[in-house]
Amino acid sequence: MIATIGFFDGVHLGHCHLINMLKKVARERSVQSCVITFDRHPRQVVQPEWCPDMLTTLDEKTQLLKATGIDRCEVLHFDREMASQSARDFMLHTLKELLGVSILVTGYDNRFGHNRSEGFEDYVRYGKEIGIEVIKGEELTVGSTNVSSSSIRRMLKEGNIEDATRCLGHEYQLTGTVVAGEHIGRTIGFPTANIRPNDSSKLIPANGVYAVDVWSESEEDYSKSEVITRRRAMLNIGTRPTFDGKATTIEVHIPDFKGNLYGKTLTISFISKIREERRFDSPEALVEQLNKDLDIIIKHRGTDVQRFIK
Repeated sequence: MIATIGFFDGVHLGHCHLINMLKKVARERSVQSCVITFDRHPRQVVQPEWCPDMLTTLDEKTQLLKATGIDRCEVLHFDREMASQSARDFMLHTLKELLGVSILVTGYDNRFGHNRSEGFEDYVRYGKEIGIEVIKGEELTVGSTNVSSSSIRRMLKEGNIEDATRCLGHEYQLTGTVVAGEHIGRTIGFPTANIRPNDSSKLIPANGVYAVDVWSESEEDYSKSEVITRRRAMLNIGTRPTFDGKATTIEVHIPDFKGNLYGKTLTISFISKIREERRFDSPEALVEQLNKDLDIIIKHRGTDVQRFIK
């Protein structure tokens, strides 16, 4: 079996580039292809205070990995015991003995094992000793950007949705439960569903107004009037400064939807950032701007929204 190992947060184009190489060698050698990942970010165990926000939940990640067409996806439980293993012991006991790996494709900058100073040449040497051939993957660049989970996190935190989507190879998604809010949107003619993310470790993009797609997580859990097939909507992340808000909220306005969504699960797919969140002089001025925002989002739902933002 040929395998590659990593956390694969986001399953972005760089990961897919590596996986394509894995599948190519698997076909050439007539062996199974396998992606080995972990159930949590290693930093959650060894450096929880420095753990980054996640691009994907474990379920999202495994679904994306399986969609690449690999033969197997193995999820290892990462704990203190695994963190204390040397790279050689990990290769011998986990890769070779437990999983039966005979060929290992490493990411161009991937490091594993307790001693993070070890690198590709060390893995090659250990592999020769224990019977694993080690092959180095190639870096992927999109434009001038080296595609990585950290670079995509930075883009999303800056509200740069288009570049993040290009590097991910798919739209960034956030799934959450609809909870009660302050009903301010309803009073100004823009009722919203207040979303509480189901996974607190998921990255929340920068504050602002976004064009998004939204749909029900599981349509069979809804009455007919509450089913949302994928449709374009307007989402705001921020503190609602026009109304002197303090806490950050995630609120989605779904045009022409009348059903009751409290307690339901929605998935949000980010398309484009429309503008920054800002304070307006009056609720009327805010409504005027929201109508302009919605006009951009709805009229151009099948196009590149950015081309219509002045």
